[in-house]
Amino acid sequence: MTKPRILTGDTPTGRLHLGHWVGSLENRVALQREYECYFIIANVHAFTNPSRAENPGDIRQSVLDITLDYLAAGIDPAVSTIFVQSEIPAIAELTFLLAMLIPFSRVMKNPTIKDEIRDKGLGDDYPFGFPMYAVGQCADILAFRPELVPVGEDQLPHLELCCYVARRFDQQFCGVNSHTEDRDYVKAGGVFPVIQPKLGRVKRLVGTGGPSAETGQLLKMSKSLNNAIFLSDEPDAVKKKVMGMYTDPNRKKATDPGETDPAKNPLWAYHETFNPDKAWVAETQAKYRAGQIGDVDCKRKLVEVLVALIEPMRQRRLAFEKDPGYVLKVLKEGTARANVAAEETLYLAKQAMKQDYFPRTLTL
Repeated sequence: MTKPRILTGDTPTGRLHLGHWVGSLENRVALQREYECYFIIANVHAFTNPSRAENPGDIRQSVLDITLDYLAAGIDPAVSTIFVQSEIPAIAELTFLLAMLIPFSRVMKNPTIKDEIRDKGLGDDYPFGFPMYAVGQCADILAFRPELVPVGEDQLPHLELCCYVARRFDQQFCGVNSHTEDRDYVKAGGVFPVIQPKLGRVKRLVGTGGPSAETGQLLKMSKSLNNAIFLSDEPDAVKKKVMGMYTDPNRKKATDPGETDPAKNPLWAYHETFNPDKAWVAETQAKYRAGQIGDVDCKRKLVEVLVALIEPMRQRRLAFEKDPGYVLKVLKEGTARANVAAEETLYLAKQAMKQDYFPRTLTL
């Protein structure tokens, strides 16, 4: 490795939205020339959702959509590697090997797994592959032995599991002392680094809709909840979504203007996140609390801010859409490079496990 390495990516569930941008994607764009970057499109994980598995063509289209979004957002395939998970055999092998190190009970205690079972209404009917994908995410990451993983806050439990299995492997098969500092595991002879997360500047971007009926908390932006603004939305679509955005209904009922709380209002979460004019935000929030300005004026300003961010990406995406051969070329070349790195890791892991019987060459 000539540079420190990054691994992160997305499960293909459709086009990317503003939550993806502030959660991880803008970090990837900013760091790609400083780090050796691998960006995985985890299409195998998409099959863990039974309703999605019934429509494999949609998963294929989502892979292409995410690639277009990456390119449009500024990921440069000349310096970054974009690849398809299902075309990296080493990940599947590592998933099986690493699964031997993780108790099933620990996987099922993962709060993200619990939340997804609840949010997707899976009950007890989810496939065995659903909890297995938590182990698969460990393999996705460790196959590339990165130092850093840019993620959203909701992915931290997966990274904790990844760190757990890296320590277990290095201690059991490489003789690394359990008292070794996390940053020193590879120096001490381990195959896998104990990776560090890099959170986006916004831990959890709320959606355009209202709060959860169960918790009363504003819901995270999500395509499945129909509360997302996409990086490929046309200006008219952005305007429609912003002008229809949920705002605190108690604002109009407040007898004291000081009772108006912008924190309960996605409108202000978005201004604080995306509006570069911080002086305008502070001044207008004060007016909002005092009842001197309404939701409509603030929403119109937000439309301007978001269109200024999204429209350049959308235009670049339209240009890339005209050359589907180029998009496939980016994926093929990136997947070929990713296989080299993953095969090296698999060899080192098998060597540590005394299971390195024959050399193997993989070509794409």
